[in-house]
Amino acid sequence: MTTVLIADDQPMQRFGFRMLLESQDDMTVVGEAANGTEAVRQVAAHHPDVVLMDIRMPGLDGIEATRRIIAAGARTRVLIITTFDLDEYAYDGLRAGASGFLVKDAQPEELLAGVRAVAVGDAVVAPSLTRRLLDTYIHHLPAAGTPAPEDPRLTALTEREREILTVIGQGWTNTEIAERLHLAESTVKTHVGRILAKTGARDRVQAVILAYDTHLVKPA
Repeated sequence: MTTVLIADDQPMQRFGFRMLLESQDDMTVVGEAANGTEAVRQVAAHHPDVVLMDIRMPGLDGIEATRRIIAAGARTRVLIITTFDLDEYAYDGLRAGASGFLVKDAQPEELLAGVRAVAVGDAVVAPSLTRRLLDTYIHHLPAAGTPAPEDPRLTALTEREREILTVIGQGWTNTEIAERLHLAESTVKTHVGRILAKTGARDRVQAVILAYDTHLVKPA
C-alpha cells in the first residue's frame, strides 16, 4: 500500500486528489496540508511514501518544504504537481530534491502512474517539460573554461558505471542502454542501482543533474 500526503492550499483540489487516490486499491491518503509548514510537520508525523506537493502556498512554499523534507533525511519522496507550467519551478523543485514534476492538467492515469513510479524510486517529469527542463538546466551551468577537478562523487564509479551515468544524463532509458551497449536490461538496472548508491543520488532525475554538474554531459 502506497501512503500519500496531499499538500495544497486549495481545499477542493485536495478533495479531488483524495478521491482519485483512494479509488485505487494500492493507495491511501494519510494526511492533508494547506501549506509547506504543515507538510513538513506531517511528513515527520506520518512518514508517507509520497507527498503530492503544490508549489504556491501561503507561508512556506512547496519548494522550500521539499528542501526541508529531503534535508531531514526522510524516506518520503516528493512529486510536485502545480498549475504553473513554468521552467524555473521545475528546475528549482528538482534541485530541491523532488523526484518528479507534473502539472495539474495531467490526466488522472498520468498522476496515478507518477505516484506509483516515485514511490518505488523512479522519477517522472511531465513530457511537455522534459526538453525545456534540460534547456533550463543548461543555462544554470557555469561558463566553459578550465576543466574542474574530478567530482568526488564520481571516484567510486567503475568505467562502465561512468559510461552508463553519462548516457542516463543524455536521456537514454534502461531499454535503450541495454540495446545500444549490448547488455541485459537486468544488468543495466543493477548498474543504475549501484550508481545511485555510490553517488548518493536519490533517483534518476538526480542522476541526470549529477551528470550535468560533473560535466559528464555537456550542452550541445
